[in-house]
Amino acid sequence: MLELGLKVLIAYLLGSIMGGVLMGRLRGGVDLASVGSGNVGGTNALRTQGKLFALGVIIVDVGKGVLAAGVIPGLDMPGVGIDPVVNRHWLTLSCAGAAVVGHVYPVWHQFRGGKGAATLVGAFGVLAPVLLLPLILIWLGVIVLSGYVGLATMITAWSAALMIATSPGPAGRPFVIFALVAALFMLWTHRSNIARMRAGNENRNERLMIFRPRSGPKA
Repeated sequence: MLELGLKVLIAYLLGSIMGGVLMGRLRGGVDLASVGSGNVGGTNALRTQGKLFALGVIIVDVGKGVLAAGVIPGLDMPGVGIDPVVNRHWLTLSCAGAAVVGHVYPVWHQFRGGKGAATLVGAFGVLAPVLLLPLILIWLGVIVLSGYVGLATMITAWSAALMIATSPGPAGRPFVIFALVAALFMLWTHRSNIARMRAGNENRNERLMIFRPRSGPKA
């Protein structure tokens, strides 16, 4: 169990390294938490700092999920080794989940982070790469129909859970549980988006929409 605990801790600490904070320091002290929505993730970075800055944020945040799911579980740590009692599927999924939690509640930044979507995408890229293309298409489809990034993320997370539940693959039940918990967690992290959509004041990317809402009559 020592291997499980240490690797989950490492994955959480990795997840706590925020791409938005790193890019902000490279940009000369840009603080995403003080601009736009106050979120340090890729959406707020794109809205307030531009495409290149947002791309850097996304690369870091997605990379955390890739490393957590694809590298950390297989590490042979001195003095710890590989515990034969630990289920490899659960270890991988636990590390992936820990990185997502670390992104949302980063210990390095007063437990105020992003919403976890980019890191979850990186994890899914390792756990089920065959799902990436259909999930990206679903995400884009919701964006062009609604303009809501948060709504697209939540629907995509639940689509992933449905796909995995109906075709769980070699990881079986553990992967289904992981996908369902991840989808619920995305609802939790996007609760402010849900509240704003209900109130009718959620930010909308109308430039990407196929059917743009008509503007009201000019005064």
